[in-house]
Amino acid sequence: MKIDRMQAFSDGVYAILITILVLDFKIPDYHVGGLFSAVLKQWPTMFAYIVSFLYVGTIWLFHHDFFQTLKETNTSLNIINLVMLFSVTLIDYPTALVANTLISENQNDMQVAFVYYDIVALFISLTFAWLYSYVRKHPELTRMKSDQPHFYLAIRYDPVRSVIIYGAAILATFFSIWLGACLLLVGVGYHFVAYLRLSKSMQKSIREDR
Repeated sequence: MKIDRMQAFSDGVYAILITILVLDFKIPDYHVGGLFSAVLKQWPTMFAYIVSFLYVGTIWLFHHDFFQTLKETNTSLNIINLVMLFSVTLIDYPTALVANTLISENQNDMQVAFVYYDIVALFISLTFAWLYSYVRKHPELTRMKSDQPHFYLAIRYDPVRSVIIYGAAILATFFSIWLGACLLLVGVGYHFVAYLRLSKSMQKSIREDR
């Protein structure tokens, strides 16, 4: 399979997932004249959507830019990519759980929802660690030549750091839901920082190989 076909398929999955996220928005029940307050009460749905949109969007940026460094694929890489896409598609369910439990304000349910979200996020990070490790061991798949070791030296531990953050978020949630939620947001923010590092390192490597 050509790398372009893998990218096209993957982009389609990300596009559908982001579309599904927005379907959680429903017109609230309200009395005439009370729409504003009814919409305000839906803030958890908006909050969960924004976080997940930024999260999935950043993962797509990772996926898009990283696969720009590849010139071909093989069966093993196709399987890794499918597992990665599977992990990302799981994010819609915990997004809905977080939104609904924030509305109900039940502490036990909120704890379950946030831990569920953390577990899915940790799983996603593990699939990226798997991807990085596999491609690093198969340089014949990449467009980079001389600078590939330096490229991976800059990014190889980013997924591991994400796993640590989400693991800490899971543990923290059992003691404090809000501390766990803050660590979850730290994890999402760290992905964007890591993406900027990947993009900068990738551009440098590609320029040096021209």
